[in-house]
Amino acid sequence: MRRFDRWKKQCAVLVLCALIGIPVAAQTFTTVHSFTGVDGANPYAGLVQGLERDLYGTTIDGGAYGSGNVFRIDRLGNVTSIYDFCAQSNCADGQYPDSTLVLGPDGDFYGTTQNGGLYNYGSVFKISTSGVLTTLHSFDIVDGVSPYGALLFASNGNFFGTTNEAGACAGGGGCGTVFTISPQGKFKTLYNFCMESGCPDGEFPVGGLIEGSDGNIYGTTNAGGNSTCPGGGCGTIYRITPSGAFTTLHRFNNTDGAYPPPALVEVRKGLFYGTTAGGGANHDGTVFAMTAKGAFKTLHSFDGTDGSSPFVLTAGSDGNLYGTTLGGGNDDAGTIFNITPDGNLTTVHSFAQHFYYYFGGLTQGTNGKFYGTTYFGGPADDGTIYSLSTGLKPFVKVQPSVATEGAAVSILGNNLDSATNVTFNGTPASFQIISPTLVLATVPSGAESGMVEVIGPHYSLRSNVPFFVRP
Repeated sequence: MRRFDRWKKQCAVLVLCALIGIPVAAQTFTTVHSFTGVDGANPYAGLVQGLERDLYGTTIDGGAYGSGNVFRIDRLGNVTSIYDFCAQSNCADGQYPDSTLVLGPDGDFYGTTQNGGLYNYGSVFKISTSGVLTTLHSFDIVDGVSPYGALLFASNGNFFGTTNEAGACAGGGGCGTVFTISPQGKFKTLYNFCMESGCPDGEFPVGGLIEGSDGNIYGTTNAGGNSTCPGGGCGTIYRITPSGAFTTLHRFNNTDGAYPPPALVEVRKGLFYGTTAGGGANHDGTVFAMTAKGAFKTLHSFDGTDGSSPFVLTAGSDGNLYGTTLGGGNDDAGTIFNITPDGNLTTVHSFAQHFYYYFGGLTQGTNGKFYGTTYFGGPADDGTIYSLSTGLKPFVKVQPSVATEGAAVSILGNNLDSATNVTFNGTPASFQIISPTLVLATVPSGAESGMVEVIGPHYSLRSNVPFFVRP
């Protein structure tokens, strides 16, 4: 299946193509870069901050061979393509990268391609900041097809991910899988969706995964579960252990939302937040909260005036959640919103007509600004990179965000070379200064989940989200 045909199919599954909107107030918004095809086109995924503070991302089209690329954007807004896919015969190196890159413990980035690889069903790769690419795995239908969601770097040192289709399913649906892979490429399928008729456990897991504070992995499927919705079901939320024990926590029924496309966010211990692209009181999508035991609550139903079809949520350093909608706004072109943990939603920016389709989640840089991408838009209509300043202050980001006592974690930020103390929820930790933007710290004995703080002679920087100490 051609990449664009599959994208159109995915758009239909996600119910993301119907857009509705009404006027909203604008904020400080800057178009940082407009793609022209040669430097990439149509960024489907969000951005990630590297160890040196530059941002990295992918485009699904364009580049030297028309099959997408990996790019870097520096603090001045200069974009450099560091790798163009399909450089190898038959695109053995991958084709059409569509997931947000993940920063690994080695400073390299890890991601997936929708097509290409040895069998043309997608791949898992790692890439250095200088553009050296290594293909870690090529999918072969039996172990999945077309990974969409971002990889998760977990506290056990391995990555977890999903494939959108195929695998060893038997229920007659689109299926999909959950897999784990080591940084060296050792691959294992953990779970095959849709092994039962009707896919009660879900199908089409297009979103990324997160590691919960309990050490389990949480994710969503875009269809399956409750058959109330057309197209194979309304979608599910599930939990899976690192060894593969699977539990369906919630089946959407359209009234409480439908078609959850993205990953969840854990803002407080054992409490997860997410969105659905459809369903809810007005059929325009929802924001919801759910406990680790599956207790579910709809926090907000979009109605078109405040946007429609929300996508990925991001936890901001102010304690609120930020996201984008594919519809709504002054020009019927989508919005950026924030929502408090108790459900109070505010539209912070309305996109103009030439910006549209915001599949990638917002990224908050450690300078406090948010960064994102648009699939189309810009003078060449090949997509853009933008920034949004809401007045939030600099902070530090801890990776991974879940670990056990004694584990080493990376702390990213600015001007960290003069750090004098690092604490985990008030407990002092041993640390090593690597560079002005990177500190390595050891989770101290007796530390409890909470904010990480880096203290210097003239500053105190807290983490943007709580760090969870895993049992």
